[in-house]
Amino acid sequence: MTSIRENYDRILQTIHRAAARSGRSPQTIQLIAVTKTVSPAHIREAIEADVRHIGENRIQEALPKREELLDLAVTWHFIGHLQTNKARKVVENFDWVQCVDRPELAEKLNQAATKPLPALIEVNLGGELTKSGIDPDGLEGLVETFKKYDRLKLRGLMTIPPFLENPEDVRPYFRKLRKLAERFHLPELSMGMSHDFEVAIEEGATMVRIGTSLFGERQ
Repeated sequence: MTSIRENYDRILQTIHRAAARSGRSPQTIQLIAVTKTVSPAHIREAIEADVRHIGENRIQEALPKREELLDLAVTWHFIGHLQTNKARKVVENFDWVQCVDRPELAEKLNQAATKPLPALIEVNLGGELTKSGIDPDGLEGLVETFKKYDRLKLRGLMTIPPFLENPEDVRPYFRKLRKLAERFHLPELSMGMSHDFEVAIEEGATMVRIGTSLFGERQ
């Protein structure tokens, strides 16, 4: 079985190749290690391999891990569906919020923040009822909402497209998110996971969220 370090090195090589194909510097692409169900020991191993960004989906699962890893300098991203009543907990424990999908949540996050909090709007491009995210038609209104906030700072867009076996079939979703980001002059694009992140990079991803390829299949 390959080690987390070996997996990380292989993923970095893939990022470099995808960046080269699209005429981009690999330094413009951030790997977010998705650590849902991953033990603190394995997260520590990833950080020792040079992972610098951690993504967690569930606040209850994330807090004990974060407590155990306080001695390590990493950036924590909240990437799961967020209930409004958990906004303060996320603000207190995370450096980025990648899942803002409604004005009420944005309002709560801004109220709870005591310093600038970078955020991404999650967009539901596939119209899937099982997934969070704002419909693209509602994006402009939510972008406008951010303009009144002094602490919550809109940096870009995030999406989880439909899972399709062939990564090429996901390309139109990534392209659509990039065009939306360009329309609103937003610099960050969080898109692409283990099976399709190369295509996401070719379409402009600045953050890729990698779990399985780094840590192996979830237990």
